[in-house]
Amino acid sequence: MRHYLDHNASAPLLPEAREAVIAALELTGNPSSVHGAGRALRKVIDDARDSVAKLAGAEAKQVVFTGSATEAITQAIVGGVKVFNVDRVVVGATDHAAVLKAAEASGVSVRVLGVDKDGLIDLDALRRTLEAAEVAGETLLVAVGWVNNETGVVQPRARIEATVGPTRHVLLLDAVQGFGKLDLDFSASATDMVAISGHKIGAPAGIGALLVKSHADTVRLVPGGGQEQGRRGGTEAAALIAGFGAACDAFAVRFDREAVGQLVAEVEHRLRDVAPETVVFGSDVERIGTTINFAVPGLKNTVAMMALDLAGVAVSSGSACSSGKVGRSHVLSAMGVDPALSECGLRASLGWNSTQADVDAFFEAFEIVLARHNSRSGAAA
Repeated sequence: MRHYLDHNASAPLLPEAREAVIAALELTGNPSSVHGAGRALRKVIDDARDSVAKLAGAEAKQVVFTGSATEAITQAIVGGVKVFNVDRVVVGATDHAAVLKAAEASGVSVRVLGVDKDGLIDLDALRRTLEAAEVAGETLLVAVGWVNNETGVVQPRARIEATVGPTRHVLLLDAVQGFGKLDLDFSASATDMVAISGHKIGAPAGIGALLVKSHADTVRLVPGGGQEQGRRGGTEAAALIAGFGAACDAFAVRFDREAVGQLVAEVEHRLRDVAPETVVFGSDVERIGTTINFAVPGLKNTVAMMALDLAGVAVSSGSACSSGKVGRSHVLSAMGVDPALSECGLRASLGWNSTQADVDAFFEAFEIVLARHNSRSGAAA
């Protein structure tokens, strides 16, 4: 793909991550072995853990490597319910499917908090839910998606932490889309657990992590043979972990938050120029500077995506975690977006290697798609 504007689905592999994976694959052994070969692999993992912790503002001992962010989220929710004797899991209506499905699988009741038209969580409903739990003597596990993967809307993390953090309830942050792009500072936060992913920042797919405070140290999903300090069993995928660590180091240098934000702002500005009727979802609240989700009324996203793909430009309609299917977005539905308009939703997401050429190529192709759409609409009228 010549012009890739789908970093939220998976970022291009960083060269440093590729090199680290290959180097680790050259090593033979088991990281748990005490001989030299095992110790060499253990050092690879320890170094990577340090790098992930640094980007997350965490201590190395707080990093638990997992096979994905989905696994990390499931470990936090399903495992957390058992460790903290949770009576109910609280989630947001626009949370990622990984959060919603893990909540369903937790074995306890689930409370889904609504959002406003821009996708911000109903904080009053959260407060009422916490107050009711206090009266009932219940323990809640609150899971919040920090940055929405479809719209880029940023939830008011500080206010959520101020609401949940001082209580005895448990707070999980799905930081997959914000990790490395916004300041996480896990150690100093009031959040108990945070899930992060490697491939969203340029590491290989198949590696993620759960960050845990000391009181959540026994939260686990796979007991296994004691790996990851007993917090996640199974022989560690040293090569993938090495790639994750190298990606964290490289991303911190290569990702230019301001430059990417300017490119996304340009996308929005030019969209409104060529199609004044464009609707940008979440436009009235804070959004991460990497993402724009928009719709041109009447222009179906399936039609637009296929035409853009043929022109060598990759965008998406939202989450890439639905087996490649394009359906109505549960995020836009929760925001009250009209079903016909949600079928027109397109997401462009930029990252560490995005350039002006990518934006220009997108508009060169999109204006052709738009002209065809307007021509058909005019003929139909």
